[in-house]
Amino acid sequence: MNFSRKELVKTDATMNQMRNSIHILASFMEKNGVSDLKERLRRMGQNIAKTYIRYWKPTDSVNISNLKDVITTIYQKILNSSPSIELNDAENLVKVRDHNCALCKYHYDDIEIAGCEIILGMVSEIISLINKESNGISSVIFEPHEVTESRAYGNKTCIQVYKYRIGGRI
Repeated sequence: MNFSRKELVKTDATMNQMRNSIHILASFMEKNGVSDLKERLRRMGQNIAKTYIRYWKPTDSVNISNLKDVITTIYQKILNSSPSIELNDAENLVKVRDHNCALCKYHYDDIEIAGCEIILGMVSEIISLINKESNGISSVIFEPHEVTESRAYGNKTCIQVYKYRIGGRI
């Protein structure tokens, strides 16, 4: 079956092939001395977001009052997951705990990178692209920070951490 990108957005495609491909790609790149693997995976996520947003976006603007809902919607719609989300206003961090991370189902001994680095890039880019269009002064500026836990590392859950700040134009 051949699907257009617009049709793919509407399907419940599985993540198995992508997860397996990421492991093979990351393993190959590590064996061949690629040193910026984390940045490359995040860029991959940003590129996915740039394509995805042409066909679907969760809202017309993202601000602090709807940030958790927007993140939840992105995870549910794209990754078929229902994470828990904590905002740390003191440090301007968002911690997303995902028990069913689509890209980190298994622990791999041969690589030291989490597939959810792609998710960090994708989610932050979707929010950035939405706010670039809305251009509001109360917009959230959102960027990837780190993966603190991952099922790919042997943890029971994946925790992706984002940094944010309020206001200004992107």
